[in-house]
Amino acid sequence: MLKDFKAFLMGGNVVDMAVWFMFGAAFASVVKSLVENIVMPPVGLLMADVDFGSLFIALDWKEYATLAALEEAGAPAIKYGMFINDVIGFVILGFVIFMLVKQVTKMQAKEEEAPAAPAEDVVLLTEIRDLMKKKK
Repeated sequence: MLKDFKAFLMGGNVVDMAVWFMFGAAFASVVKSLVENIVMPPVGLLMADVDFGSLFIALDWKEYATLAALEEAGAPAIKYGMFINDVIGFVILGFVIFMLVKQVTKMQAKEEEAPAAPAEDVVLLTEIRDLMKKKK
């Protein structure tokens, strides 16, 4: 059983999946930075200088000037602004992965379109068949 498990772990699919998982984790941090530092500031500016990351509802019903003040007080809160940022990040990441998969699928389809040349023995047998037909 241990031998089978080792063979499974060392199989190409599991190793490939681990590499892509690590790549995805790194890529997710890049997308998060893109959303927080590039996309959201102009969107917030267009919406009357709103910073989505600082939007929250304090569940103790007290007023807090900033998210930092809320966290310093240790009050529970619904941080819906951060959720909006995460949803936008998810949509961007999903779109980029969709485009990547679409390109890979297109490349694989091109590879499959090219017909493989027949093997030498098949070509030879075809020639023999054609010569025999001519003799009849």
